Amino acid sequence: MLKEIKILRNHGKQFIADVTQPVLPSTFKGRPIISEEEVDNAELISLCPTDAINDNNGIEIDLGKCIFCGECMFRFPEKVKWVNDYKTATNKRESLIIKEGNEQLVQIDQSIISKQIKSLFGRSLRLREVSAAGDNSSELELNATVNPNFDLARFGIDWVASPRHADGLVLTGPISDNMAEPLQICYDAIPDPKILILVGTDAISGGIFAGSPALNRKFLEGKHVDLFVPGNPVHPLTFVNGILELTRKIKS
Repeated sequence: MLKEIKILRNHGKQFIADVTQPVLPSTFKGRPIISEEEVDNAELISLCPTDAINDNNGIEIDLGKCIFCGECMFRFPEKVKWVNDYKTATNKRESLIIKEGNEQLVQIDQSIISKQIKSLFGRSLRLREVSAAGDNSSELELNATVNPNFDLARFGIDWVASPRHADGLVLTGPISDNMAEPLQICYDAIPDPKILILVGTDAISGGIFAGSPALNRKFLEGKHVDLFVPGNPVHPLTFVNGILELTRKIKS
C-alpha cells in the first residue's frame, strides 16, 4: 500500500487540463542531455543494448534507437542526464540524434511539411494504426490518446478501423516478415495523399530486434516518413503534441 501511495504522490493528478502545456514528473525520461564531462566513452557506449550511443567527435544518443532503459544515466550520471521534455516528435530523422554539449530541443521543421498536410488535414485527420509485430506497449499508449485525459478527438483527430477511411498510417512494431505484406496492403488501401507516422523505437529502427532475420523492413524503403515519435513505449503526450504540431494546430 505504501508503494502505491508513493506512486500516486509522485504522479500527481491524472487529469490533464491542457495537453500542450502539462507538467510531467521529474522522473519522466523524455530527452537526454549529454555533458562534456570526461568519462570512459568506450564503457558508456558498451552499456547500450541497441547501439544508440556512439562517439562521433563527442558522445551522441540516437532516440530512434534508444529503448530509454536509463543505463547510461545510472552508470554515468555526470555525463548523461534525462529531462522530462515530452515534445520529442520530429519530421527529420537526424533530429533524433542528441549531441554532446548541445541542449537542443527536438522539434518539427515546419518548412518541410507538405502543403497538403496543412490544407487537407489541418481541420480533420483520420488515422489507421498497424501493429507490425509490436509488443503492445506503444499500442496501449496510443489507445490512451482518446481517453478523457488526452481526448485527441477534440482536435478533429481520430482513429478508424478501415484504411479506406483513413488519411494516414501509424506504424508500431519492428515489422516482422509475416506482417510485411499485410502492412503494405493496408498502406496501399489508404487513398492518396496520405501521411506515414512511425511510433516507438521498434518502428523507427527495429529497436532490440534490429538485424533479426525475422524482420522485413523493406516497406519503409523509398517512403517519406512525415513524423517520427520516439519512445519505448511512447508517451501519449509525445504523440499528441507531435501530431498537433505536424498539422499546425499548435506551433512548435
